[in-house]
Amino acid sequence: MLNSRQQQEIRACCDAVSFDVSMAAYSTFKAGGQAAALAEVQNLDQLSALLEYCRREVIPWRVIGRGSNILVMDTGFNGVLFRLGGDFRTVQLEDESETTVISAGGGCLLADLLGWCRRHGLGGLEFLAGIPGGVGGTVRMNAGAFGHSIGEFLQVVSIIGADGVVRKKTATALSLDYRSCMVEGYGPSQAIILSVTLQLQEADGEQIAEIMRNYMLERKKNQPLSSPSAGSFFKNPEGDYAGRLIEAAGLKGARVGGAMVSPVHANFIVNDGGQGTAADILELMHKVQEKVRKQTGIFLEPEVHIF
Repeated sequence: MLNSRQQQEIRACCDAVSFDVSMAAYSTFKAGGQAAALAEVQNLDQLSALLEYCRREVIPWRVIGRGSNILVMDTGFNGVLFRLGGDFRTVQLEDESETTVISAGGGCLLADLLGWCRRHGLGGLEFLAGIPGGVGGTVRMNAGAFGHSIGEFLQVVSIIGADGVVRKKTATALSLDYRSCMVEGYGPSQAIILSVTLQLQEADGEQIAEIMRNYMLERKKNQPLSSPSAGSFFKNPEGDYAGRLIEAAGLKGARVGGAMVSPVHANFIVNDGGQGTAADILELMHKVQEKVRKQTGIFLEPEVHIF
């Protein structure tokens, strides 16, 4: 873990920082090991200072968003995890003359973004209703549901990497794929999304609210929302559904320790009772992958970021 000098110097970069933090408290899985440091970054100056310090001290780092699609192994993360708040949680019109183009900070909660869009009569993103993450993680995963994904609405992404340089990338310069958004020249977890520009469309606020309600009802009917999880655990293989393959393999309800394949939706691994460990979840993941592979020849790739 970090020594006392490093802790002091990190706190000088960002005062809202905690050390030796259990990531179970910051993950929707309610499981995971300790992180050496967790910094609640409020502005670009703090983020730039932290990135410079980590580069100089050769300390690992990554951004974790709202913790809705991650699993930190029980051995922990010996580095600095960032969560974007403050200036990174804003939503506004990109240009007053363009009433359907908005800018949203990477740390903005999806619920806040959707509420802002409803109040301002801007539609298109209703399919994201009920997803517990933030804007940055949603774009990083090109997250979607009900036949849509966030990539359909992207115009520009503002990013910063380990070099501390802020760059703007148009959507055409991104490698947008199923549950993936890659930026050329950056590792999978080394491009921090500061803000995004989205092209939406004018819509009636009440109609937006009604569409979101319907999507939420669909989620409640078909997903185990009352149990700790990271949402859909595996990516759907081309032409099929991970949940169908897992159910066909007879794995609904299978468990390892506190981890269980949800009886409600087979592509959800839940932390039943909140007592499961990351090791339980990982062992169950491998069990599911192996049985599905033996039965179908298909290897299910996790959608969840495990580190």
